[in-house]
Amino acid sequence: MGQVQDRITETLTERFAPSHLEVIDESALHAGHMGARPEGETHFRIRITAEAFRDKSRLQRHRMVNEAVAAELAGPVHALAISADVPA
Repeated sequence: MGQVQDRITETLTERFAPSHLEVIDESALHAGHMGARPEGETHFRIRITAEAFRDKSRLQRHRMVNEAVAAELAGPVHALAISADVPA
């Protein structure tokens, strides 16, 4: 894992105590696209399951994740794909 991926993982773990978390660097799939950098860590897919999302709409869940990683979005991260669910 890279430094940005580590920070995102750490931040989401601390904020939401997820029962499941995947932070996938998909930067290689976007090479040459807007926002891509040669060193990568610009495009991520987040799959997170946490009790904190219960009774929240899909939009609210996405906003919660975006707010948690706002520092990365303001800097090195160009794009996030988010799947935020509640435990079954």
